[in-house]
Amino acid sequence: MSLCNLALLGSTGSIGKSALAVARALPDRIRVSLLAAGRNWELLAEQALEFNPDCVCLEDAAHLDDLRAAVPAGCKVISGREALCEAVAAPEITTVLCAIVGTGGLFPTLSAIRAHKTIALASKEVMVMAGRLVTDEAKKYDARILPVDSEHSALFQCLEGRRPSEVAQLILTASGGPFRNTPVSEMDRMTWEQALAHPTWSMGPKVTVDSASLMNKALEMIEARWLFDVEGPRIEVLVHPQSIVHSLVRFRDGALMAQMSRPDMRFPIQYALTWPEHTASNLPPLDLAEIATLTFERPDESRFPSLGFARAALEAGGALPAILNAANEIAFERFRAGTIRFTDIWRIVERTMDALGRCGDETLDAVLEADARARDYARKLVLPAAK
Repeated sequence: MSLCNLALLGSTGSIGKSALAVARALPDRIRVSLLAAGRNWELLAEQALEFNPDCVCLEDAAHLDDLRAAVPAGCKVISGREALCEAVAAPEITTVLCAIVGTGGLFPTLSAIRAHKTIALASKEVMVMAGRLVTDEAKKYDARILPVDSEHSALFQCLEGRRPSEVAQLILTASGGPFRNTPVSEMDRMTWEQALAHPTWSMGPKVTVDSASLMNKALEMIEARWLFDVEGPRIEVLVHPQSIVHSLVRFRDGALMAQMSRPDMRFPIQYALTWPEHTASNLPPLDLAEIATLTFERPDESRFPSLGFARAALEAGGALPAILNAANEIAFERFRAGTIRFTDIWRIVERTMDALGRCGDETLDAVLEADARARDYARKLVLPAAK
């Protein structure tokens, strides 16, 4: 039983809070050595007072003095990408849980990989942007990547000890989000508040809106391709409204293997931090008799075109997955600001992919350039007014 010395990136977000709940429940297995957050310095300070890390990192340098005054004596306070990348590579760190929303997790993840750390990856955008690069670096530096997304954790558990050649299909499950049964004629009118009303999961706003548009499944399809070395045509999605079966694997002999638990992110987080053990904890067990009914249906891709975008990006390769991801991040920001309709998220992604789809290969420089160009294009894109 080894101790996990944890660097938690994105500690004040939804995944970060759940990770700290796991650490709180397993103090003999997990020590929090580093906490990193974006702007919420007050919550970061509270977390530092409870977990007494060696170091905290705040992206918003304007509040560094406030943070320094609030953290325990001896806790180092840093800011900036370069300082964070150096901190995650520190010898005492064994595991880096990257839960930074969006693409900001790419550089610290690469830094941790090159320092031979175990990566517990919750930032799916890292693999979407640069999946080939990240997996190649992990092989080169003998770093292990353990998925934290519930769907990819489920696939990981089903695939342990198996070869990619044994796999017929990876099947990601989707709740269907809050608009699963919304008439197409009403989709244009769906509001920010309605998009955040997820029926089964409690998540941060970006992931929740992505769930409403099924864009989270598009990103997860691309991530799965790189995490498990399975080609795009063998990755499918099923809508499962109860969110109990987190993903399934169909093997070549026709057998299906599924992983199930209550929809609680503490399950996949704990497994990533205590792997290869399923450690006893205070997590609520699943009672199938209480659940009684599990249903599955195929996604309506004519109403939710995100999955088609993922297939196109996987087929084309190069920097197109990074373009898809960047356009979606900007579309999310514009929807949150109230300047576009919900359905405009898909329009922005599709038009950006069509306009820039031939740009770049899979080198880091090309991916970063494509990401920047896609953001600029999606930000400036003018859409027709609602009829």
